[in-house]
Amino acid sequence: MKVSGVGLDVNSIRSEFPILNRKLPNGKKLVYFDNAATSQKPQCVIDAMSRYYEEYNSNAHRANHTLADEATSALENARRTISSYFGTSPEQLIYTSGATEAINLVAFSWARENLSKGDVIVLTEMEHHADIVPWQQLSKDMGVEIRYVPINIENYFLDMAAFEIAVKDASLVCVVHTSNVLGIRNPVEEIIQMSHDSGAKVLIDCAQGAPHEQINFDDSECDFIAISAHKMAGPTGIGCLLVRKDAMEEMGPFMTGGSMIKSVTTKGSTFQEGHAMFETGTPRIAEAIGWGAAVEWLSQYDMEEVHSHIQEIASWTADKMQNIEGITIYGDPKKSNSSGAVSFLHSTIQSQDLALLLDEGGFAVRTGHHCAQPLMDALGVPSTNRISFWIYNTMDEAKSFVEHLEYVVKRFS
Repeated sequence: MKVSGVGLDVNSIRSEFPILNRKLPNGKKLVYFDNAATSQKPQCVIDAMSRYYEEYNSNAHRANHTLADEATSALENARRTISSYFGTSPEQLIYTSGATEAINLVAFSWARENLSKGDVIVLTEMEHHADIVPWQQLSKDMGVEIRYVPINIENYFLDMAAFEIAVKDASLVCVVHTSNVLGIRNPVEEIIQMSHDSGAKVLIDCAQGAPHEQINFDDSECDFIAISAHKMAGPTGIGCLLVRKDAMEEMGPFMTGGSMIKSVTTKGSTFQEGHAMFETGTPRIAEAIGWGAAVEWLSQYDMEEVHSHIQEIASWTADKMQNIEGITIYGDPKKSNSSGAVSFLHSTIQSQDLALLLDEGGFAVRTGHHCAQPLMDALGVPSTNRISFWIYNTMDEAKSFVEHLEYVVKRFS
């Protein structure tokens, strides 16, 4: 039953995550603020994967014995659970290793089949490397043109006037739903509409959006959506590509081998239709089961309340951090549509050193270019520190973080 209208019982939620009880080697209690990199896992996900290995470990779609039937049923039940959560049918969901493979799948299976030299692909400066490098390789191999939509450095939002110009003769538009650096949610509804009006297909990278917002694929009218499980309480090693039926019919094989074939002779091969064509080899059975359990767990909660909880903590924390001497924040966490990511730098303490000093206080934070070097170039910095909140984080943790950051800055700057 979905819990809504009463606020989140964060203490109850935290009790379902064993790792949140951990103490670090220095005796400090773990405060996990690296959720944009990966979320922690509730006990139900750990248990679901363990049950598979303990009770019915077998390959799927390959045999008629009891264990194989149970594994196959669990794999496909997970597909139904996950696809339903994202507002689409099981036939539109292709299992992948994560959002990175999902984007590469579009590049290899759709773009190489449907684009040619001179065709235009529109990206943004906000993109994760996973949504840049595949298109650069495609440009190198096929001669397609890449256009990058800049951000407005004054408010960190996409320059939509530049986007409107760039998309006019584009064949494909690839946009991140929510920036993993700035926490900015892009106007994907407007982007999809403008792109389709120009005749372009649209790929949205929802790796950062799915943990914070209810994604409805069919309602979005998007052509492709890439998602990772591990950022939304699921295991690593699995994600999916959601594909509209007409777009899937335009896609050719990606990886070839077992499972995706219909028949093989010495003269050639024929392939399965639909999502089966793109799921080669032994499936990610345990991971799919774990993701299905994660989605069932997350389905208890109203995602608007989850987002509100996360955004409230991020906004409060950013506001307090701005009062600390030497701290610069990148992005605007106080915007109501921002996510739980807060990127920042100190003017004299190097980002790597600051991350280590925060870790000494028990705070797990990210530092580096966040696989978004073009965005770092636009911001004029080589890297940032980043804290990112999720459903199990608390205002008390945020207050402790601000206090420790103030202590570090006073002592070491």
